[in-house]
Amino acid sequence: MPEGEELPNQPSQLRDAEIAPERRTLAEVLERLPSQPGVYLMKDRRGKMLYIGKAANLRNRVRQYFQPASGDTRDFVPLLESVVADIETVVTSNEKEALLLENTLIKRHQPRFNVKLTDDKNFLSLRLDPRVEWPRLEIVRRMADDGAWYFGPYHSASACREALRVVNRHFRLRTCTNHVLHHRSRPCLQCQISRCLGPCCVPVSPDEYAEQVRDVRLFLEGKSDELLAGLRARMQEAARQTQFERASIVRDQIQALETVLQSQRVVSADLLDQDVIGFCREGMALEVVVLSVRQGKMIGSRAFSFARQEFPDAEVLSSFLGLHYDLLPMPPDEVLLPFAIADADLKAEWLSEKRGKKVQILVPARGPRHDLVELARKNAAASFASRRNLRDDAEATLGRLQRRLGLPRLPRVIECYDISHIQGAETVASLVVFVDAQPDKSRYRTYKIRQAESPDDFACMYEVLSRRFRRARESAQSEDSLDTWRLPDLLVVDGGKGQLSVALAAARDTGTDVRPGMGLPIIALAKERDMALPAQASHADGVVERPAAVGRAGPQPDRVFLPQAKDAIPIRANSAEMFVLQRLRDEAHRFAVTFHRSQRKKRTLHSELSQVPGIGPARQRDLLRHFGSLKKIREASLEDLLAVPGITRKVASAVHDYFAVRSESPRLISHRRADP
Repeated sequence: MPEGEELPNQPSQLRDAEIAPERRTLAEVLERLPSQPGVYLMKDRRGKMLYIGKAANLRNRVRQYFQPASGDTRDFVPLLESVVADIETVVTSNEKEALLLENTLIKRHQPRFNVKLTDDKNFLSLRLDPRVEWPRLEIVRRMADDGAWYFGPYHSASACREALRVVNRHFRLRTCTNHVLHHRSRPCLQCQISRCLGPCCVPVSPDEYAEQVRDVRLFLEGKSDELLAGLRARMQEAARQTQFERASIVRDQIQALETVLQSQRVVSADLLDQDVIGFCREGMALEVVVLSVRQGKMIGSRAFSFARQEFPDAEVLSSFLGLHYDLLPMPPDEVLLPFAIADADLKAEWLSEKRGKKVQILVPARGPRHDLVELARKNAAASFASRRNLRDDAEATLGRLQRRLGLPRLPRVIECYDISHIQGAETVASLVVFVDAQPDKSRYRTYKIRQAESPDDFACMYEVLSRRFRRARESAQSEDSLDTWRLPDLLVVDGGKGQLSVALAAARDTGTDVRPGMGLPIIALAKERDMALPAQASHADGVVERPAAVGRAGPQPDRVFLPQAKDAIPIRANSAEMFVLQRLRDEAHRFAVTFHRSQRKKRTLHSELSQVPGIGPARQRDLLRHFGSLKKIREASLEDLLAVPGITRKVASAVHDYFAVRSESPRLISHRRADP
């Protein structure tokens, strides 16, 4: 089913009209499940999707999760009983339709317990169209059925670009665009160093260029033996015709390609396109690795990390395969799995229809294919260990930060706020969020200051935090609240004791609990500053003295202020916990400055034009589009202004007179301001 298409309104869908969904117990829902194939959608008490799956028999499949007599001791069974409040079903004609509908619904709703994959725009492919004039190899993000040759997709963007670089170095296809091809008057540098035949300016035989196109296709398809045999025959033919210069070029090409091809490891003697799935799981953490084998050679791998996966391995792997190959345009000949899944035959049939030829899903028990699966498993275990080490390091760092600040709980979610303005103009604020010591950019927010008109950072901080705390309180009181506005484990403000006092005042005024050890922990992080030495003292006799410095002069490191402490607490400058706070503060500053500059840029572009009588937003856009900049509008003559479509003589005169008066008066200050 296409992404944007609505769900079918089938009469066999489960719709209990006489019992409202919020009144039905889970037992009543299970009792009314249909026995046809389809998709089931598990929801929590707020109506949010928890899990989406498919089944050949909806009644039998769903009821298996909630049958205590089955002896199922898996952790997710009691979890489902506590969180699932309602189950909806969509009946389909057959199980294949249920498979396609499941993929569509998972991508649309992003349920909590399903694996989540990104769109196929992240996968790069190489495209070569032999039908166009002087074909060129180019990188594309989507494959189309347009008669061109596609190679890939590559799981790694660097691997795709490296393949393009190798082709451009060792094969003499053009790299310029069609516009450059038809408008160039002399050969480019690529032609001069013999990396392009130069069809833009040099007479080139179409047959010679077609040979290069065929060689590129053989190289990218992994048919190295056929490629090298053809090149050697071409070299010998050129030598027989005493075209020794051409023969030497082909000889150098053969030597370079042999060096490149030696680095490609042959892992399978079957010369098939294979995807090998590696699987590693500990508890609810899961790592899946896909090894891509094309024509018997390993061309790359990609790791997928998932958390909070309570459902059994076979269901998780089946859901992953459905989403993964729904995003890929061309499946391989074989998909090798570490263990069996219930719908392997169904997925093989679906992939075969998508590829246009037979695709097998195998679970090898011995032989070379089993060795590939074992290699994929080792890759998944290694990737899982590296990611787990990162998580362990983050928890250790947050644990030290918790002990150093005396926090009641581990600060997994930390928010930081910063204010940005220039002398009170275009004042904005930023909110950044770190989850487990890593940025969570989906929760970043920006604020436009509404009330504070003067350059008062304290008033701006009070306004922003008051709005934030009120939103958290309203969200907590609403039944349809989102976790986005839940208060964090730690709140950081950029500044010193003054900003900290303002943050505490905003919390108290909005009814937010900030009691030490119980409520929301709030701290302030002050930037590093320089402490200058005391000035020199001159005496009447000409002797110059420098008084003894009190304390240590020079730069002072970043300081952390707590509500219950009079002075800043010492945290070692190079410690991991201070690094997390500094990174959080720097990210908040970057985000605030970026938003401030965008707002100031909009004001700079439109401020002067908006002052001209009779110039509204539409005419401002017309003038800027026609001239390209405000400077050119200032310098334009009356005739130039009249040439703009939609500008009358009255409006053109008003614009011309306005800028003429401003250019003659030095007392008028331009609205333009330099970047900070």
